[in-house]
Amino acid sequence: MGRIVVISTGGTIASRWQGSGFAADADGSEVIATAPLPEGVTVEVVDLFSVNSPRLTTAHQLTLLRTVHEVLADPGVDGIVVTHGTDTLEESAFLLDLHHHDPRSVVFTGSQRPMGTADGDGPGNLYDALLTAANTRGLGVLIAFAGRVHAARGTVKTQAVELDAFADPSKELLGKIGFGKVTVLRTPQRPAPLPLPAMPELPPRVDVVVHHADGDPLLLNAAVEAGARGIVLVGTGAGNATPEIVDAVKAAVGRGVLVALSTRVMAGPVTEIYTHGGAVDLVAAGAVPTGTLRAGQARIAVLAALLATENPVEQTRILRLALNAASPILAEV
Repeated sequence: MGRIVVISTGGTIASRWQGSGFAADADGSEVIATAPLPEGVTVEVVDLFSVNSPRLTTAHQLTLLRTVHEVLADPGVDGIVVTHGTDTLEESAFLLDLHHHDPRSVVFTGSQRPMGTADGDGPGNLYDALLTAANTRGLGVLIAFAGRVHAARGTVKTQAVELDAFADPSKELLGKIGFGKVTVLRTPQRPAPLPLPAMPELPPRVDVVVHHADGDPLLLNAAVEAGARGIVLVGTGAGNATPEIVDAVKAAVGRGVLVALSTRVMAGPVTEIYTHGGAVDLVAAGAVPTGTLRAGQARIAVLAALLATENPVEQTRILRLALNAASPILAEV
């Protein structure tokens, strides 16, 4: 069926007891040894790093992105599996998807239970990811978890500890895995890929600010003063805040800060319905609505736009196109 490269980055699937809690410390070969291999699949392992995923940095994620591109430069590779911690898996997977130009699949997986536990889900998830990487094409970056296949775009962690941890609350399931087969139920919409970004010495700071009852512009303004080049404002409802926050967004945009507008509601798109500080006013002030992408992936889209160019006008254009899966991203970017 194929030659699959497994890139190991740590996470619960590589975690062992450390005396007071679990932490990643197993290498990729040890993780692979826990799972049966699908018939006809051969595996090669790349040990990239081994960290708990809340500790991931932009530098880690860009290293992973470049490593995937380097592996896919070998035409003899049939697909890639990335083992990853679940806490920030949705962010890394979406970053790779924004830059993925190859028909071969890159499939993320991990686990909710540490390795070696009697109820561990890592071996099954790894088997499913290998099967998916060997048998799918043209779907972009995927997530295989708990017998389901998800598109990277829009998929978030929806369960803190339960085994069926991932879903796209705004879309139907992409596919299912069972009895040694992968069944694809729909084709995800994706924009044309962004070019591979450079590895900056100091990645741009992108902060997330959440609105709530009694919320004020203090944290948004603090992010700007701390040097944020991008901000994701997580509004209430369909993407709403207050007139004072609208003023702060307008001031931030005027200083060249790229502002995106998401929502803390689980499903549904950011929509321009309300004024008096609502999405109507926030978008008019320069915030870019993120559709159904939630905070973590909206932040990755902002980061990708900042890494693509230094020009603020171009950054906004690239962000809009990256957020719109039906629109092409122009090749000259």
